[in-house]
Amino acid sequence: MKVFIIGITGGVGTLLARDLQRRGDTVSGLVRTTEQQQDLAGRGITARVGDLTRLSGTGLADLVGAADAIVFTAGAGGGRDATTAIDGEGVVTAIAAAHEAALRRAAPRLVLVSVFPEAWRERHLGPDFDHCIAVKKEAETALVRSGLDWVVVRPSALQDEPGRGTVALSVAEVHDVVAREDVAATLAEVLHEKGTRRQILELTAGPTPIAEAVAATVR
Repeated sequence: MKVFIIGITGGVGTLLARDLQRRGDTVSGLVRTTEQQQDLAGRGITARVGDLTRLSGTGLADLVGAADAIVFTAGAGGGRDATTAIDGEGVVTAIAAAHEAALRRAAPRLVLVSVFPEAWRERHLGPDFDHCIAVKKEAETALVRSGLDWVVVRPSALQDEPGRGTVALSVAEVHDVVAREDVAATLAEVLHEKGTRRQILELTAGPTPIAEAVAATVR
């Protein structure tokens, strides 16, 4: 499988690239600098340099190439304008790129890493966080209405602790915490399970082995 990762240098994206390579997949992705491109080349990853906030759908499709799937796991990490440009408009650009790819050969599957709508609402983190949640929801809606083969994965609060290899995954879970390693492993499993499609799945720490949890989502 050929997978293109938008956000490949991020916490989840880096781990996902590693997991996919271990499965024998061909991994590529979008980076901002030639230094990042060279670093990934040393790990056998052909990265494409580009600015997501400036790329058109056609331009991004040129970089995606013949990928079978696009994973969108990029995030601004703060700031209203950046959040709108990356977490919101960036997803719209990825959708346009997938449609452009469909005109050239076949539409790649698009897997979006999003967020629980109720994430940390009890903490009252302020208007910028509220804006982020709203933008993420709008991006999900755009993908759901796109007509593409899509999956939305909503992880709970991300942790850097070692993965457990077990999760809770379904259309509705209680927001808690989850290791980035387990998120990456779940995404890799979702990519390889073609029967998991056109679903919004919430992901958090839990007792079910990842492969079994993903298999249970097959329609």
